[in-house]
Amino acid sequence: MCEGLNRDYQLCEELGRGRFGVVYRCLSNASGSPFACKSIDKRLLSDDPTDRDCLDKEPKTLTLLSGHPNVLQIHKVYDDEDYLHIITDLCDSADLYTRLAAGGKFSEPDAASIFQQLVSAVAYCHRVGVAHRDIKPDNVLFDSRYNKVILADFGSAEWFGGETMSGVVGTPYYVAPEVLSGREYNEKVDVWSAGVILYLMLAGVPPFYGDTAVEIFEAVMRGNLRFPTRIFRSVSPEAKDLLRKMICKDVSRRLSAEQVLRHPWIINGGVTQSMADLT
Repeated sequence: MCEGLNRDYQLCEELGRGRFGVVYRCLSNASGSPFACKSIDKRLLSDDPTDRDCLDKEPKTLTLLSGHPNVLQIHKVYDDEDYLHIITDLCDSADLYTRLAAGGKFSEPDAASIFQQLVSAVAYCHRVGVAHRDIKPDNVLFDSRYNKVILADFGSAEWFGGETMSGVVGTPYYVAPEVLSGREYNEKVDVWSAGVILYLMLAGVPPFYGDTAVEIFEAVMRGNLRFPTRIFRSVSPEAKDLLRKMICKDVSRRLSAEQVLRHPWIINGGVTQSMADLT
């Protein structure tokens, strides 16, 4: 383990584990304050330049985005021959994936409260020229100390600077169709993914599904957005209007993250309003 890390922090219990690394709770030796330590084992990385790029990119991206209340805050990076250790704020509550798995769906006001914070983070990323490219419930964390939603895991992020991007990245269920098609795309891929999350929060099921990754991708490519009556009977027209404008195959008609924040459903906190207000 890195000498500098051991000098500054005490590693505690494991909080989670991914393909290349482990997240631990840790304590600052100077202040006793709790943080999270993401330890990535470089020896598990393949020679694939994409994996190596992700390793390099995440701490740089988090540093660039530092300061927004709904983006994971980075505090320190320790890099040695075998490991990369990233010290961040500790989000000690269950992530959105776990909450969805436990509760099924959210009321519209509860969903709006979470979603407004998520889209606020996405809009900030886009303003500074960063596309997240892997927005999913697993990467939506909660900081119970300040009752905040936190967007995390920027390993697939890309600086776009007004230009289009390429490369198939993302996760089944949440990835935008233009990514799967192999075409160049823009930052609105994040809006599609966030829209899928909102659909899942309100319906308890994803809008596009299948038994295998291939079947899911085929459903995403078709992009046939539906609102089954038995599921959406109690969901407001305003919420469905927002979903249609986010999960929209025509990228030119899809809302930007800034436009999502100005939608009446968001502004009114998920409290239903007249559809006349949507014009």
